[in-house]
Amino acid sequence: MAIRQRAIQAVDKKERHQAILDAAERLLLRAPDRIPNVADVADEAGLAKGTVYLYFPSKEELLLALHERNLDAFFSTLDALLERRPRVTLEDLLAVTFDRIVRRPLLLPLAARCFALMAQSIPADVAEGHRERMAARLEHAGRGLEQLFPALAPGEGVAKLRHSFALIVGLWQMSAASARPAAVELAVVRPRSEAPPAYAWSYPDELRRALTGMWASVTAEANAPAG
Repeated sequence: MAIRQRAIQAVDKKERHQAILDAAERLLLRAPDRIPNVADVADEAGLAKGTVYLYFPSKEELLLALHERNLDAFFSTLDALLERRPRVTLEDLLAVTFDRIVRRPLLLPLAARCFALMAQSIPADVAEGHRERMAARLEHAGRGLEQLFPALAPGEGVAKLRHSFALIVGLWQMSAASARPAAVELAVVRPRSEAPPAYAWSYPDELRRALTGMWASVTAEANAPAG
């Protein structure tokens, strides 16, 4: 009975954890230019403020957890693609990237925010735990890529993923998309007409060209016709 009770409590705790993150996500989607505080999240989730603090001691840690959940969704989709398909094409990789990163209105703004938060406002042990979990996800996905693409030597799968993510975030920060936090989804799809000429380019188109250049040779060898 005690074991079952602990299991039920663990499920309840996980569900409450997810409910808090869901509430924070809804608030950010409604007002992307405003970081919700713990009281706002508690009201949105229908919980006491003290309950939210039990799970997330600060709004910064809550944002980092939400960002990690979004990254987990990307890696889970990528892992499933790599594990279930005998052949993975460049278009497959681009489809996962655009579906799970580029078209998610919060992922890129949160990525940019969380890089700064981990250096300034996140406790060192929390930031290190996040890095370790993300390192494990990177290494697992990197090994999967190396198994499918012979052009990748051991360790190069992780490096390609690092370079790709840096490219995705860096180009987004340079684009008009990052200049309008209240309209991230629209800005990602269509650049601002009033942007200076040097910035008046389509982020998705530019990103697709850049990622294609980075991955084309790697995927081409694996998918070349036999014989």
